[in-house]
Order: sequence, then structure tokens, then C-alpha cells
Amino acid sequence: MKRYFLILPLLLAVACTDSSTGAIEPVDFSSVIIEDGFWAPRLENHKSATIPICIDQIENCTGRMRNFDKVASGEGEHEGFFFDDSDVYKALEGFAYSLIQNPDPELEAKCDDWIDRIAAAQQEDGYLNTYFTLARPDDRWTDMDKHELYCLGHMIEASIAYWQASGKRKFLDVAERMTAHVMEVMGPGKMNWVPGHEEIELALVKLYRVTGKREYLELASWLLEERGRGYGIYSGNDKPDDSILTYYQDKVPVSELTDICGHAVRAMYLYCGMADVASYTGNASYVTALDSLWNDVVLRNMYITGGIGQSAANEGITEDYDLPNREAYCETCASIGMVLWNARMNRMTADSKYADIMEKSLYNGVLAGVSLSGDRFFYVNPLESEGDRHRHPWFGCACCPSNICRFLPSVGGYVYGTSKGTVWINLYIGNHASFEVDGKELELTMKTDYPWDGAVRLTLDKASSADLMLRVPQWCRTVSFTVNGEELAPELKKGYACLPGPWKAGDTVEMVMDMPVELVAADPRVKADFGKRAVCRGPLVYCAEEVDNPDFDAVRLSSSTAFSAAYEPELLNGAVGISSESGLRLVPYCTWCNRTQGKMKVWIDLEE
Repeated sequence: MKRYFLILPLLLAVACTDSSTGAIEPVDFSSVIIEDGFWAPRLENHKSATIPICIDQIENCTGRMRNFDKVASGEGEHEGFFFDDSDVYKALEGFAYSLIQNPDPELEAKCDDWIDRIAAAQQEDGYLNTYFTLARPDDRWTDMDKHELYCLGHMIEASIAYWQASGKRKFLDVAERMTAHVMEVMGPGKMNWVPGHEEIELALVKLYRVTGKREYLELASWLLEERGRGYGIYSGNDKPDDSILTYYQDKVPVSELTDICGHAVRAMYLYCGMADVASYTGNASYVTALDSLWNDVVLRNMYITGGIGQSAANEGITEDYDLPNREAYCETCASIGMVLWNARMNRMTADSKYADIMEKSLYNGVLAGVSLSGDRFFYVNPLESEGDRHRHPWFGCACCPSNICRFLPSVGGYVYGTSKGTVWINLYIGNHASFEVDGKELELTMKTDYPWDGAVRLTLDKASSADLMLRVPQWCRTVSFTVNGEELAPELKKGYACLPGPWKAGDTVEMVMDMPVELVAADPRVKADFGKRAVCRGPLVYCAEEVDNPDFDAVRLSSSTAFSAAYEPELLNGAVGISSESGLRLVPYCTWCNRTQGKMKVWIDLEE
């Protein structure tokens, strides 16, 4: 398959001011109205299907909300897992994000009802965790693996989201009371603590950001610094061995981390917390560690789909280049974590390589985790199936559906960022956006059929002096730009095409990225993919499904295979399918298992 190199028409050379220093501030998704054929239907299904199924499962089918009622009444036994409170909080966060874009009095009333029931379960000293209050009332803060701070982290994030959506502080007050209780119990000169499941760290930084209370940032930093110093006690392991410490990312101090290890989701949330703290404190040792960790994750432990976590045994990492396909774990939450972490790395560095991975994980690893209808989910996302995999409406451990619920409606927040005099454009999603740059309002409209097509048209709806930085994706070999119909060759900085202002109202920028079908080979050290190839087009990884290829076991590729790609309105709610002259049919990996259950594979045997 022919490879292309980046070709920029050398007609009009342009240059931008140096805007790559300093942090990029994300543009909140509330300022981005998505209007396209790819994401808009998915967000509509989130509202009409994902939210209702979360409400039904949490309120009626499981004991998650009943646990709060039992605590409030002082009667009853705990139902479910010890971390089930977190699913309530994650769902509430998703409801709040939906309310920001789609005001709904009935959904808001449901949120208020849940929040009242949660608040009624809070203890006099501020403590709030239904598992310990109902099942182990005398064992608070005795087992670092029982997710007390993990649940609090999701409570904090949900309470901030609902305050921003509704202006109501009740839930935020509950979260701050619980946080105040934590600060009375642990901290310098008090109890040592290492959270078994990270998440509280990034949530505390978010709480600091919205309240301005520096003690929250200091607590986040302290919790990070507790790791790797022998303080962790996990489920009765007074002297945990190396395997336990590795699983919990507690073997060495975080500033000394070089390689990803242990539970994949926990690692992602840890790295997010480190990035957040570093962005406010300037901790250079964290930045150095994160850079080394990123190289290890992306170059040696990441699947082509942007998923991570090879093994079900530890829900996480095994060893470098061990990337089995059928046994791949690739938890949906881990792919969400990859988006969260890479977005943070991009904002710290203004380097598009992080946004490239964010996009890869988003369009492949994350979206594979939810059905096109929005009401069925994958917990595990293998790259090959014998037909025994199918989607579920819920799980006993339901971290993935509730995480999808809170993530999807926030996707508009990953499109744009701002820094002094500059707008950064990372994702190509049809939208209308209005936000401030240097205190002045900017309005623009993006029209595109991405990821099916590589043409993007930006229109400045208001005059602006801001420079535009458009990410040229790593997968893109050939790209062209025009401004008001005139071709130009923009300067490239860390993977961004720089288009300098000023702009008049009505000015248009067109970016056209060629999207050929490509055969991709794995690193030769990945034994599972030796003699195989994957098929990609633009940001999407493709797969073969048995429903399209009845003679599935005979499916092969050749380096000379000619492919055709065409948008098919009737295919999987509208998708670009790929076909070969030999009859092979491929569909986007993110859409697999939305039709008849059957065999599937991403990596296909190559015949020369």
C-alpha cells in the first residue's frame, strides 16, 4: 500500500507569533454546540437512551440509591459492591453535563431528588460512604483499597458539574463537608494514606480550580507524595509484596515513575492527577516522569485502537510489547482515561502528539464501549472475537456504563483550547462555538463530515485578532489549506498549522486532509501481530466482522490489495465501509457488534 508524505502547497508562506509557551486553557463544552452527522446522533442517543438506562439501573434494578436511603433511615444492609456509590456520582455528572446542553426540568428534578437522598446519608462529621456506614461502621479509614477517596473524587466531580449546570450548591456543600472531614483525619502530621484507586487527586484540583481554596490543591499534592513510601495498607496486607505495590502504583514515589504498571484505569487517573498538580505547582519532576510514562504507554503498551491494559488478571499491564488480541482487556474506562490524560499533556505542552493519541483513543477505544443506540455497553474491548462477545445493558461492576454516561456529553470540551492570542483546534467535529480569547469574544463555525471525510471548513463569525492553530493529525500524509479561497503553506509548530490573525467576520479557512485506506504493520516485537496487518482510514481503525464475511476464517490481506471506501447511509447508522476486490468487507472498529453477533478481528493475516 502506497504511503504518502506531508505535502503543503508552497504558494503563500505565512508565520505566527510564538504562542507555544504557557498552558492551554480548554474551552468548556458548554460553549461548543455540536452540529454534525457523527457526534450529534450519538449525543442524542445519550440523552434518550444512556441516561434513562442509568436511572433505571441505579434507582430500580440495583441497590445503589437504596443504600443511601438505608443510611438515612439507619436501617438495612448494604447492597452491591463497596464502590457502588461512585456509579451514582458518575451518572449524576453525566446528567449535569446533559442539562447544560439540553435543559430538561424532569431530569433536573431527578437530580435534585438523588442529591437530597445523598445529603440525607451524610454523617454529622461530614463522612459519606454507604458501604462503611452500613457494613463496617467501625472500620472507616482502615483499608486503602476500599475506595473511600475514589468515591469522594467522583462525588466532587459530580457536585461541581451540577453546580455549574443548575447554580445549586447543595451537592457541592456535601462534597466540601466530606473533604473537610478527610482533611481532619489525614494530612501532614496526621494519618498517612495512599488511595487504592486514584481519582481523588484530579478531583481535588478541579475543586481548587472552582473554589480558589488552595488547601484542596495541597491535599492533592500530599496524596501524590504519599505514594511509594511504604504507607499503603491494602486489604489487610500489612507488608504488601512487590506485585501488590506494582498493582497500586505504590512501589516508588511518583516523581520516579518511568514505566506504566498495575491496574490500567488507576494508572490513568494517577497520571491525570500528576499533570493537574504539575500545571499549578510547576513540579518539574512530575513533568519528567509523565514524559517517560507517556513514551512507555504509547510506544510499548498501547493497542492500535488507543486502548491499554492487556490482561484481565490485573485489569491492566503485563510487559512491553505483550499485546494479545483475543485476550486483550482494554477496559472502556482505561480508554476514557487515555483521553483525559492526553488532553492534559497537550494543554501543558502545546504538542499535537498528545492530541493525536487522544483522538485515537476517543474514536476507537472509547466509542467501541457503547452501542450506536446508546443503551448497550462493553466493559472489555478485545481486538479479536470468536463470536462470544456481546454488549450488555449493565454490569455488576458498572464503572464503564456510568463513565460513558459522564464522558460523552463533555466531548465538545476537547475540540478547542486557548492561550494568549491563540485558539488551538484539536478535534474536527461540526459545531458552532462562542468563547473568549484575551477577554474578547470569538465566534466560529466548523463544518465537516469528519471522520468520514477529511474536509474541514472554519468560518469566523466575528472579527478576531487571534491566531488559529490547527492540528495536522499524525495519520495525515497529505493536507492542503486555503484562506478565503487562496492556497497557503502555513508554518508547522509541534504538529499544528499556524494561521495568523487578524480575521474579519466571514473569513473562511478550509483544511483538506487526504484519507487513503492504509495497511498498518505492528512493531515487530509484538508477537501477536507478526505476519498480520490492520486497516486504517483517517483516525479510524477498521475490523472484519463475520456478518460481512461469511467465509471469515479464510479472510486474508495482501500488500497489493486494492481497497475502495464509500459512505453508506444504511451501514451502521451511516458509515464509511471499506471493500476490496477480493470481497473483503471492513467496518469501523468502534461500530462492531451492533448487528448480528459473530466473529471479529482487527489484525488480519497477510499473504504476500
